[in-house]
Amino acid sequence: MEETYIDSLDPEKLLQCPYDKNHQIRACRFPYHLIKCRKNHPDVANKLATCPFNARHQVPRAEISHHISSCDDKSCIEQDVVNQTRNLGQETLAESTWQCPPCDEDWDKDLWEQTSTPFVWGTANYCGNNSPASNVVMEHKSNLASGMRVPKSLPYVLPWKNNSLDFSPCYCLS
Repeated sequence: MEETYIDSLDPEKLLQCPYDKNHQIRACRFPYHLIKCRKNHPDVANKLATCPFNARHQVPRAEISHHISSCDDKSCIEQDVVNQTRNLGQETLAESTWQCPPCDEDWDKDLWEQTSTPFVWGTANYCGNNSPASNVVMEHKSNLASGMRVPKSLPYVLPWKNNSLDFSPCYCLS
């Protein structure tokens, strides 16, 4: 039994494709080949069923119940289930003693007590009502030379937004 198990793990072992008997595939490439061949042979794929214990096992639909009862991989799965149920009974989870730390923040209160207006791009920035200069408009500072403005859109069409590969500039009239 152990020799069979070691032999089945050999990545260079040749396996026969269930969809095309002429295909001999290395074990390490077999799962990828199954997917490809299943797409290429839909008529054969409809006649085969996949083993629930090992997806590499493609069995005729009429024989799937017999295969499930005698599949070698079934014992591995069953052993895992048995081990999990044993460990589940032995493991006793300690109750958590974690407590939420006290919180002094009140975001709703902070929102109502806010003295400055929120920042909004493209609008004039006014001082808050509680400020001594509440009626004075703050001067907008810009690093651009006089007579220049920030563009309203990107100068080029983004290649991933458009199917064409046209990189010519987009001129917009203001």
